[in-house]
Amino acid sequence: MQRFALARQDVLSNSSKRVFDLIRRELELAEREFERQAASNIQVINYLGEYLRSSGGKRVRPALLVLANYAAGGDGSSPSSIRLATVMEMLHTATLVHDDIIDNADVRRNRSSINARFGNQTAVLMGDWLYMTAYATAAAERSLEIIAMLTRLTRRMTEGELIQLTRIGRLDIGEAEYFDILRRKTAYLFESCCEIGAVLAYASAAEREALRSYGLDLGIAFQLSDDVLDVTADSSVLGKAAGSDLLEGKLTLPLILLIEKLPEMKATIESIMLDGEYKSIGRDDLSRMLGEVGVLDAIKDRSNEHISSARKSLDVLRESEYRSCLEEVLSFVTDRNS
Repeated sequence: MQRFALARQDVLSNSSKRVFDLIRRELELAEREFERQAASNIQVINYLGEYLRSSGGKRVRPALLVLANYAAGGDGSSPSSIRLATVMEMLHTATLVHDDIIDNADVRRNRSSINARFGNQTAVLMGDWLYMTAYATAAAERSLEIIAMLTRLTRRMTEGELIQLTRIGRLDIGEAEYFDILRRKTAYLFESCCEIGAVLAYASAAEREALRSYGLDLGIAFQLSDDVLDVTADSSVLGKAAGSDLLEGKLTLPLILLIEKLPEMKATIESIMLDGEYKSIGRDDLSRMLGEVGVLDAIKDRSNEHISSARKSLDVLRESEYRSCLEEVLSFVTDRNS
């Protein structure tokens, strides 16, 4: 467990440290469950599973499920809660493995991505194995409702990836399409973590809807923050290559708004996509321009609107240290935007 704790400490802000400290035991139980479920009598799967599990990560998604469960009156340390928290992290990890193959990414969480180290064929199969293991783990709950939720979630995430693939290299993407992809690829997973936590707690319809809405708004704000960091932060902060979205031909909200404000930048953005490198303009220059024309402030305002909406959703829940921690998670996103 020490490796997991150290990995978390590297990425914790002051606002999120309290959250992880409160549910440290539950996250350690989920980590052990991940290790147990990823174990196999096939040596290569054992090795790859350990490589992925030991890469760390913030474990935000299992933390959300546990916190939502407690906040709705459940027992976040119960076998069901730990099992489903593990499932959500497995689904997230499988998605990252497949995304890295599609994006030809070499780095994930400050180490070689599994496709870069072991090849695309191995990575594809390992991602598939993780998906199936996640569903096998969830099946132990004997809940058709939860299986249906997970199936719907996985379908949406896959649809988001497919939609994004058809838009690679295109500059005619508007905000509506951007947010549709964002919700499918990122926000619905946050939403499902919180809603499943509520389901496991036998929460009321109002509490379940509140936690679902909280998760969706949080997921949107979280991804908006990621898209800004991709064009403003360095690789050590991101844990992957900085500025990679544009190089991969993905038009995110910062660049959509930049083109709206400065149509003459369209040709420059297109040349970066085609070249696969920042030749026509440096990444630092692009970041500075986004700040000067007000794009970064505009996205920060959008993110804060979703943060405020998520915080308001929590009003339905009774006061508790776990509800307070869900509010602290929102502060973590706000800190990333600062």
